Amino acid sequence: MLFKAEVKVTLKKGVLDPQGSAVEGAVKALGYTGVPQVRIGKYIELWVEAEDAEKATGLVQELGRKILTNPIMETFTVTVAESHDRLVPAVGATETATRTGVK
Repeated sequence: MLFKAEVKVTLKKGVLDPQGSAVEGAVKALGYTGVPQVRIGKYIELWVEAEDAEKATGLVQELGRKILTNPIMETFTVTVAESHDRLVPAVGATETATRTGVK
């Protein structure tokens, strides 16, 4: 079965977020109020083939711990749902594969 996984990565509490601070400053400089804090994170989508949602979730959690995040500074959450979308190549993937001789 094909599953779509969404991984949301955020900095752990207490970790400085210079990018979030820059956006927070810009929000205030533009005159917006009511935005006391901004934190920047990452959003990752993966399509996973697995026997069931539990196995897909386990795989994505392992990827999150090993390669998608820096566990010293970041934490993450995973959402997995069955996907009925048809997979399509990423933009530019065909051209790259053709130039490198991969088909």
